[in-house]
Amino acid sequence: MKATLFTDGAARGNPGPAASGAVLLSPEGAVMAEVGRYLGTATNNVAEWNALCIGLEAALERGIRDLSIRMDSELVVKQVLGEYRVKHAALRPLHRRVVALLQQLERFDIKHVPRAQNKLADKLVNRVLDAQ
Repeated sequence: MKATLFTDGAARGNPGPAASGAVLLSPEGAVMAEVGRYLGTATNNVAEWNALCIGLEAALERGIRDLSIRMDSELVVKQVLGEYRVKHAALRPLHRRVVALLQQLERFDIKHVPRAQNKLADKLVNRVLDAQ
């Protein structure tokens, strides 16, 4: 089964109150799942990595094995692709978790998109933060 995953993380302040959000879309563009999580105080990068984790978990739970991933965090995309190293100690466990989840997929691609193309995940993250 194929799908597209949009993820976003945000911290109001850095660090500050943070949340992660992931929206899974069918090939036709229908929302298959929305997953949001409040993280407490965290950095924006921690929120972005958590968003990718919860999105991958949601996809795998639904039997998705061919996934297109879209994020507005160029840093996380380049770290997943191995173009940049994950230097910060707090991000390394999240990176390992993402790698383990990606290995369960048959195929994936991950690309950086402008924030304007990531509106569904961005709106979800802000709803989670506003609810706190």
